[in-house]
Amino acid sequence: MVVLDVVLGLASVAVVWFGAGFRVIRQFERGVVFRFGKVQDDVRGPGLTRVQPGMDKMRKVNMQIVTLPVPGQDGITRDNVTVRVDAVVYFNVIDPVRATVDVQNYMSAIAQVAQTSLRSIIGKSDLDDLLANRERLNEGLELIIDSPALGWGVHIDRVEIKDVALPESMKRSMSRQAEAERERRARVISADGELQASEKLALAAAAMSEHPAALQLRLLETVVQVASEKNSTLILPFPVELLRFLEAATDKATRDSGHVVPTQMPGAKAENGRASA
Repeated sequence: MVVLDVVLGLASVAVVWFGAGFRVIRQFERGVVFRFGKVQDDVRGPGLTRVQPGMDKMRKVNMQIVTLPVPGQDGITRDNVTVRVDAVVYFNVIDPVRATVDVQNYMSAIAQVAQTSLRSIIGKSDLDDLLANRERLNEGLELIIDSPALGWGVHIDRVEIKDVALPESMKRSMSRQAEAERERRARVISADGELQASEKLALAAAAMSEHPAALQLRLLETVVQVASEKNSTLILPFPVELLRFLEAATDKATRDSGHVVPTQMPGAKAENGRASA
């Protein structure tokens, strides 16, 4: 009986020891096994796996793409403007052994490299580049961060600059600059319109000088336009040539009759046969 109890006890211990070595690795994880502190070459894939209890230790490494926000970094651009820029880094582990052995905490390492790289990009760029050429800056950041990350078994998928915060004084200056630029464009467009209108008017004047009847037609059209407004006052232009013609005809008639009539200036009023201004 004693021998049987000992055998059953040893069998129970063996079963417990054998069952304690089973591990479950999820689909997005990989298992790195250390046997007596030495890493094993075989990386355990997803599913049910077993390690030797007491001898092996397994560390699971997440292979998913990780989103790491980079805190806002203050810096001075190349054109001496103080800005605050924040970004986000997307990366994933491609070599679980190197990510476990070669670096103590790859998440913290990537965060620190991203912050220093972001400050370096701020100092090398102009304000216009930060606001308008983010695509190129994102590519530059990705290359800078990916260079040391590859040595840690990490691949940088992409880097995005989220926001560029400007001082209030700079925002007001940029607003005034944009307003002045729009005003300049408006004046240029207006002057261009005046130039084109003057050219068309010159062509119209040349055509009317060749065909006097066109001037009369234009006069009648103006009268029609004024009359369509239902105004009580009608403004009718009077050609100066007609005044000169009437003056010449009056002088001729006076000479033929033998009387001399003094010429009155426009705006003069005759009183008792005398012309008074």
